[in-house]
Amino acid sequence: MHVKKGDKIKVIAGKDKGKTGTILRALPKEDKVVVEGVAIAKRHVKGRAGEVGHIAERPRPIHVSNVRLESAKGAK
Repeated sequence: MHVKKGDKIKVIAGKDKGKTGTILRALPKEDKVVVEGVAIAKRHVKGRAGEVGHIAERPRPIHVSNVRLESAKGAK
């Protein structure tokens, strides 16, 4: 895998093409990465014990071949 957690990347393919962000998680066995602000999915969360339900937005994994490294975590 050519990227790792903390790297800044740019999406080069898919519905979020052109967006940039930081890698939150790398999933090497699946060849996927979770990028901050990219591939956002909405999930309806049911309320529990006095809480009110809400719609949560979470970033979903995208394939590593759809991202390009902009700058590495340790690079200056």
